[in-house]
Amino acid sequence: MKTRSAPDLPVPPAPVAPPPRAAGLLRLGRTVAVPVDTRAVLVSVALLVLLAVAAVATLTLGRLGIPLRDLPSALFGEPRGMDKLILDRLRGPRLVTGIGAGAAFGVAGALFQSVTRNPLGSPDVIGLSGGAGAGAATVALLAPGFPVSVGALVGAVVAMAVVYLATGTGFGDPGRLVVAGIGVSALTAALTQYVVYAVERDQATVLSSYLNGSLATRDWTDASTIWGLLLVAVPLTLLISRSLTISEMGDELTTALGTDPRRTRTAAVVLSTALAAGAVTVAGPIAFISLTAPQIARRLAPAPGPRIALSALTGATLLVLADLAAQHLPLTDDLPVGIYTMALGGVYLGYLLVREWKKGTL
Repeated sequence: MKTRSAPDLPVPPAPVAPPPRAAGLLRLGRTVAVPVDTRAVLVSVALLVLLAVAAVATLTLGRLGIPLRDLPSALFGEPRGMDKLILDRLRGPRLVTGIGAGAAFGVAGALFQSVTRNPLGSPDVIGLSGGAGAGAATVALLAPGFPVSVGALVGAVVAMAVVYLATGTGFGDPGRLVVAGIGVSALTAALTQYVVYAVERDQATVLSSYLNGSLATRDWTDASTIWGLLLVAVPLTLLISRSLTISEMGDELTTALGTDPRRTRTAAVVLSTALAAGAVTVAGPIAFISLTAPQIARRLAPAPGPRIALSALTGATLLVLADLAAQHLPLTDDLPVGIYTMALGGVYLGYLLVREWKKGTL
């Protein structure tokens, strides 16, 4: 008995994968070609131009600014008189410190968000800013006249040590890190508020300005401190950036590829903490730069892994623009820059809320 074979059915064509995003090539001679993210390069150039414009405005605007026509000779020649005072005392250290602190906050936030895989993560979450504020407040209460920045550095280090011990696993577990940090933040906030209430009015005014974050009265010591830290820490962050990119794919795959995810996370948190602590020491616990700068950088040039260079440029640009507003907007006399970054952070969080609501994820 003959059996009928099944009719041949048409086979649907295999889906065609979309082509990868084109990347430019940087050629070094005839034999070496390095892939370059063209969009990231263009965004970086745009941020550098915006930062340069903000820097020129910082040095030239206002009653104490250097006239624009005299700025090149003041920068590249031998400034004299009022121009020398502005560059050496009033505006120069403030600008250089602001660029360095903004870059440090941006890189610290990028590292922390990559480690926790949380776009709303920042070193503030683990109690660093709270510890710095409590340290500054303690110095103001117990040793009036002693630099509050030194107390802030000690407070930040102590807070991170408490978090490290409280987790029981060091900095390797992001979940425990956040929980311990929230507890430390609550305790340090209580101490800070007590000190602000207890100290004399003049001391409280100075302390309140520092706790809000300010670039006023910065000097070249502050600038050299933050830039020295950046020169050491940023190359180290670039060394671990590839491991961080791999670790974002999950611990199992990361281990299979030969990378220790716990060691990578610990190194990233230590570097993030050091950068944020340095920035807080020279400028105070300026809010939201470490949160918003990496997010803006990722949206300007989407790519896996921490955007170290873009986050640094974005953080520096945001802080210099905020300080420019603090100096020249007619709200009050030299309002602390941290108040403007708080407003920026509130607007950004509102934007995220509306965006997620429209997507139906809230």
